Amino acid sequence: MAIAAARPRAPHAADPAFSRGRLIEEEPSPRRNDFRRDCDRIIHSAAFRRLKHKTQVFISHEGDHFRTRLTHTLEVTQIARALARSLGLDEDLAEALALAHDLGHPPFGHAGERALDECMAAHGGFDHNAQALRVVTELERRYAEFDGLNLTWETLEGIAKHNGPVMDRQGRGLGRYAGRSVPETFIAYAKTQDLELWTHAGPEAQAAAIADDIAYDAHDLDDALRADMFPIDDLSELPLIGDLMRQLHARYPKADRSRLVNEMTRRLISAMVGDVVAESERRITALNPWTSADIRAAGEPTIRFSAAMAETDKAIKQFLTPRMYRHGRVMGIMNDAQRVVRELFEHYVRRPEDLPPEWGRAIAGADEAIRARRVSDFIAGMTDNYALEEHARFFDLTPDLR
Repeated sequence: MAIAAARPRAPHAADPAFSRGRLIEEEPSPRRNDFRRDCDRIIHSAAFRRLKHKTQVFISHEGDHFRTRLTHTLEVTQIARALARSLGLDEDLAEALALAHDLGHPPFGHAGERALDECMAAHGGFDHNAQALRVVTELERRYAEFDGLNLTWETLEGIAKHNGPVMDRQGRGLGRYAGRSVPETFIAYAKTQDLELWTHAGPEAQAAAIADDIAYDAHDLDDALRADMFPIDDLSELPLIGDLMRQLHARYPKADRSRLVNEMTRRLISAMVGDVVAESERRITALNPWTSADIRAAGEPTIRFSAAMAETDKAIKQFLTPRMYRHGRVMGIMNDAQRVVRELFEHYVRRPEDLPPEWGRAIAGADEAIRARRVSDFIAGMTDNYALEEHARFFDLTPDLR
């Protein structure tokens, strides 16, 4: 990573000594600040471990070198820390938010999420950001005194607002929730603890969110090329990447394809990180914030791409959509994966006694909405392999997803 020098803590950076605290008060640690403790709690959670066996983009069947949700999460974390270090933000909080950002993803990547959302359509739908909040506030059962991980307000806020404000003060959906219902998880949790869902998140959360975009762009290109989903020469049509590839061919005319792809990936990440740092510094100078509250109230993200890099980011995603995300080989597997999730959901709702005892007891006698949500929770926590194993227990034909 080209941008690595630490800067003095910015006045608008989150300060663990002045955190808004945890919902349930705890004794402070003599060795770790509150944001570092949040990182450690997330890393030691069951949901984090399960990311190892959850699909990132649906080509995990191709081999062991492709990203999983866990390796993607670690790569996002590295980029988020680099951004925080370069901008004088709190690295531990940025790390905690990057580590937690995908905890709510179900098995089989976005295919699994679409299937669960369809299954839950009558009960508020399914959203992986809202599910991540459920995981860390309710579903993890590691502590004797509370459910969830009892994370700090700043970490919970960043998880909830990973993609920006959730709703306005009147409860109308914003951003990805505009024009549709806000997930009930957000509304229900706001009654317990106000996460100010109408504002943007703090700067560390914004850094983690854009680190996610950078990792997606660079590493999905890498994985797609590893899977031979398109010729490497197709990259010549992309802004920035086309120039990078021409420079690499000129500098390393005898380098093999895999080395060129690796060089392109790391140079793309470096260019994107450098762009975010420069654009964010420009915006911070103009805003002149004195606290993280000033960043939240700015009305738009402060940690962001320049206009030119935002167009590059958009072009990469548009390039990958037909060549990778909608590739015929991937779509066939996605359709099979969605069927697995739908059939598991229908089976457990109909026969909750087939759930593990602790899950089945929790919904005994519950109404339809509660039963559906708990079944959704159970399936969302599955790894890809466990979902297939469970499907094979109840159905005669289980796809091998190859």
